[in-house]
Amino acid sequence: MYNIMAFICRFDVNCAVNLPHLFVKKERRMDQFECINVADAHQKLQEKEAVLVDIRDPQSFAMGHAVQAFHLTNDTLGAFMRDNDFDTPVMVMCYHGNSSKGAAQYLLQQGYDVVYSIDGGFEAWQRQFPAEVAYGA
Repeated sequence: MYNIMAFICRFDVNCAVNLPHLFVKKERRMDQFECINVADAHQKLQEKEAVLVDIRDPQSFAMGHAVQAFHLTNDTLGAFMRDNDFDTPVMVMCYHGNSSKGAAQYLLQQGYDVVYSIDGGFEAWQRQFPAEVAYGA
């Protein structure tokens, strides 16, 4: 049997030590979405470990949404899927943390590896992070 590590590392003696890190995925594919609180969601967003989508209606989104949130609607779903790889973790926000669960499950079914539903939704986000709320569409 051919030793693939020897083939890949034949020119670099340090390769065998560093190579395994190239194949490590940050998070494994989920079978089911997971719920996440707003503090953990905020941290993932700040550390650029995930993208945030807001599934509320256009009027609610315009009246206030989390900074960096992508307004995910039936009309914007195609653009979102083109712009975000399936291995990009996605956090879904709604009003109170209920309807985001259905959207999170849908995104998993579409092929996203890691999807979270944010407990408490935008209401909890606005309460905990009022300085990180944007206004307008």
